[in-house]
Amino acid sequence: MDATLEQPLTFGQRFQRKMAESRIFALSLLIHTSLVFLAGTIYLFKAVTEPPDFVAEGGDGLIAAPDNLPAPPETPPDAVPTETVQPTTPAINTPTLDVITTTSNTNTFKITTAAPKITLSVASSDLTKTNAAAVKGASGGVGGLPGAMSGRMGSGKARAMEQNKMKTRSEQAVMRGLEWLRQHQNPDGSWGEANKGAMTGFALLCFLGHGETNDSAQYGLTVNRAVQWIIDNGTKNQGRLNMEGSFNQPGVYSHGICTYALGEYVAMTKDERVIELFKQAIKYITDGQGPGGGWMYSYDKSEDDLSVSGWQIQALKAAHLSGLNLPGVDAALDKAMDMIDRLQGAKGGYGYRKPEDKYSTSGVGILCRLFWKGEKGKVHKGLEWVLDTTEKDKPVKYKSDHADLYAWYYDTQACLMYGGVAWTRWNKWFQDELCDVQNPDGSWPSPGGKEAPGPYHEENLTGQTYRTSLCILMLEVFYRYMPTTQG
Repeated sequence: MDATLEQPLTFGQRFQRKMAESRIFALSLLIHTSLVFLAGTIYLFKAVTEPPDFVAEGGDGLIAAPDNLPAPPETPPDAVPTETVQPTTPAINTPTLDVITTTSNTNTFKITTAAPKITLSVASSDLTKTNAAAVKGASGGVGGLPGAMSGRMGSGKARAMEQNKMKTRSEQAVMRGLEWLRQHQNPDGSWGEANKGAMTGFALLCFLGHGETNDSAQYGLTVNRAVQWIIDNGTKNQGRLNMEGSFNQPGVYSHGICTYALGEYVAMTKDERVIELFKQAIKYITDGQGPGGGWMYSYDKSEDDLSVSGWQIQALKAAHLSGLNLPGVDAALDKAMDMIDRLQGAKGGYGYRKPEDKYSTSGVGILCRLFWKGEKGKVHKGLEWVLDTTEKDKPVKYKSDHADLYAWYYDTQACLMYGGVAWTRWNKWFQDELCDVQNPDGSWPSPGGKEAPGPYHEENLTGQTYRTSLCILMLEVFYRYMPTTQG
């Protein structure tokens, strides 16, 4: 048969032929198959019987670390979660204003915080109404307030803000500042870490200046806690509101400032809890007046210090407005004016302890003169000198080397009391400047000037309270005291 016609062999047939041809190949295949099977069996046996590399003992499992490894690093400070405080929405008793032109007849407002921007919206209560406590106050002003304080509440406040050209942003700055003070009041009702009598007096003056009393819806608790702290500690120290057993150099400042605040509180509320303590505090001031009409460190009567005297005079004016007719108050104020006249310099300014034109203390003399008798003629020359010096050499710039919040506190009030061009010039300089530099949290930063007295530059609660209070009081000037000698 022809080979080309032979049928092809199948795979099985070819395999059998090969096996028959080579017994060695068959033996090799059998051996390799056996080895593969044996290796797989051993691997599976170990996987079932041997333990893993990490044993979950004691609950540590995979995070258990050998003893010889270094300790993990501490959590960095910025990784620690912090508590965020959402400030409450305060209601305030001032109208919506824009360089104050308003026909609104309402006086309860809400402040909406969208840090750092705050806007005011009008709520619905009568502008002619005032806090209940104020109605119980002395006669002569809006809601029973003394005439000089009539701008603090109700329709009197709206008129004062409009007439004195207060901008909306300034009232917003005041509200941010009050919120900061409320949030940073000590648990015992005081403020600051040192000189608590002075710091508590400053903060309380800010709330009272805004028309807030112990009956106020928004800040009544804050005011009441402060007043109670003054009562408790002042009584313990026999009426010394520096809250110590005697008066030293800073003690006379603290006593004067805290007495000033307590006097305003009495004038606004007639709260019987504080009247006896206030009488004691005022007696220390009238008894501590020196023969020249001024006051000195420790009330030692050795000299007349205009800086010390300024706070005693403001406290005495509050006592005069209280309606209590305390003995010696008016006589002490009259005598103090003689001291101020003696310290006047050639250019009309006022010196610290001698006659001279000292920029930092001239505002003290001018304000005290206007505060008591409103005699513009006696201070015209000095105020003109202060304004010219400010414009040419010491502009109101918060971060400048000559910034002096202490001097500005007095100058701001003096210019408002004097009115006219003096107020127009000063208002143009200070209002926007203070608003522009306020911190988003409502406090004020450390100013630029390094020579000004007091804890301006301390970054603790005392320094923050001090400069924030002074700035609030300056911005409240539009309605806090009216340029009047009325009681």
